[in-house]
Amino acid sequence: MRTALCTMPRRSTREMRFEKASDLQRELKAIEKFTSKFNGTFKKLDPNDIDYRVFDDKGNLIAYAEVKGRLRSMSSAYPLPIAARKVVKLCDKRLNPVIIWACDDGIIYGKPTEIKGSVKWGGRKPREGAVNDEELMIYYDKQKGFRYYKYYEE
Repeated sequence: MRTALCTMPRRSTREMRFEKASDLQRELKAIEKFTSKFNGTFKKLDPNDIDYRVFDDKGNLIAYAEVKGRLRSMSSAYPLPIAARKVVKLCDKRLNPVIIWACDDGIIYGKPTEIKGSVKWGGRKPREGAVNDEELMIYYDKQKGFRYYKYYEE
């Protein structure tokens, strides 16, 4: 007996990208600051993955990092937002997940396993063609699990 396979048209899982060159530059500056603290290196991952693989000074993979832009100073950055799906994707990597918020004057970072946040619906004002502007978000208030590095030490 023969069976025919019916193929359904695939919906595209690709989403429109709204990152500007300045957003990518802010992200790069943040990951460079983070890895400079331990003479590490990093590798940018696929646009549909989390942001970076992080390596120690010997080239060993030691962490995965997601970098979020925060257009505020470190002192006024709270609460720190991130899409819940990004945190899940980051933690699914299972190896030292780190979230880095790139503020105007430095970075704030923490491990999702060591910080607590509030989950609620949020995001930004919807843009045409954007599928993730409003979604389940995690908001982190200031807490002991965060570390801070200014871009220019005073």
